[in-house]
Amino acid sequence: MTQAAAPFTSQLAASLAAGVEERLVRYAKVDTQSARGPRERSPSTPGQLDLSRLLVTELHALGLDDAALDGNGYVMATLPATVDAARDVVIGLVAHVDVSPDAPAEGVEPIVHRAYDGGILVLPRGGTVLDPATMPELAQKIGHDIVTSSGDTLLGADDKAGVAEIMTAIAHLAAHPELPRPTLRICFTPDEEIGEGATLFDIDAFGARCAYTLDGSEIGELQDETFTAAAVTFTITGVDVHPGFATGKLVNAATVASHLIAALPVDRLTPTTTSGKEGFIHVVEVRGEAGTATVELIVRDFDDDLLAQHVAFATDTAEQVVARFPGATLETHARAQYPNMKAHLDPFPEVVDKALAAIADEGLEPVRTSIRGGTDGSVLSARGLPTPNLFTGGHEYHSVREWASVQDMAAASAVVIHLAAQWATAD
Repeated sequence: MTQAAAPFTSQLAASLAAGVEERLVRYAKVDTQSARGPRERSPSTPGQLDLSRLLVTELHALGLDDAALDGNGYVMATLPATVDAARDVVIGLVAHVDVSPDAPAEGVEPIVHRAYDGGILVLPRGGTVLDPATMPELAQKIGHDIVTSSGDTLLGADDKAGVAEIMTAIAHLAAHPELPRPTLRICFTPDEEIGEGATLFDIDAFGARCAYTLDGSEIGELQDETFTAAAVTFTITGVDVHPGFATGKLVNAATVASHLIAALPVDRLTPTTTSGKEGFIHVVEVRGEAGTATVELIVRDFDDDLLAQHVAFATDTAEQVVARFPGATLETHARAQYPNMKAHLDPFPEVVDKALAAIADEGLEPVRTSIRGGTDGSVLSARGLPTPNLFTGGHEYHSVREWASVQDMAAASAVVIHLAAQWATAD
């Protein structure tokens, strides 16, 4: 028996579903994977500009005549207000075009699984399966239309679902000038996945009172707290000698790096052994040969002091390991990536309150959560643009198991429209 389709959260969401689905499927096919390492240009990869140029063209077609791509790869555009000047306020909508470097992203082939029946989704490539027994969020989506990749790449819902939702909401608002809205500023950013999405964001040119990223996950979520994040790079220099003449001379940097990684804890302070407000140390990349090796870590915690302790612990561990190999040297580079947004949002409670009201307007129970991660809003909030995060309906980010619900995406797009009304009708 074919599973009946899931109901939409509202008639508005139902009217937006085709748009968000079509856009996600189309945008997902553009390779926009960002690249880790020292960034020599913005964006870090040229493929991001392919999608950004496409978005500019589409925004122009919707009547946003000022849509433009700046020299750093940021798309900005304006949808004018439909309310009188006394009620007009400039509100921002933000999503990022790049996808994670953590899994393959070239040649994405999206698949839409209609009216999901609650069983295991076997994707055609890579041996990838989506099993509701281990994915409780998927188990709740019986009847939904589920979008996945073919199994050997990311889907790119992080954050092309957010891009699709903003574009669909803007298209609806542009086509319905009778709906109340303030001035809306749209920005699509590059390189968020490598922690650079907000670094070259021109806040003055954006000109918004506040903004909202669409970069979350489960339906109904609003997030106003994130990890504080740091990156640590250990560069080990060994003593490289021809292996045939290496007795008593060779100090293999790659071997030293392996000992360093082995010395980090596996039963605590890792992503797999922590949850909630607990922080972690995570090895994200290792590169090496006999002469030189590099170990890249990301370090996370909600508490700044604990984050500093984690960085110090990782650094002390590296120094102790390298000291066991005479002739090897260690260079450490630690840098802040993004702050916890909460302290920067707390002085502006109306920004969060209106988002909660917009979620409720869609008939959803708002869920206020903390992100075990970060968004462009982390840095933007610290730079003076209060920017909490809204859900997108995507899941299993940064993996070939990534998926999104069309129904939940449509609800997110509808929330954007309600959010515009909340600001336009404010006293």
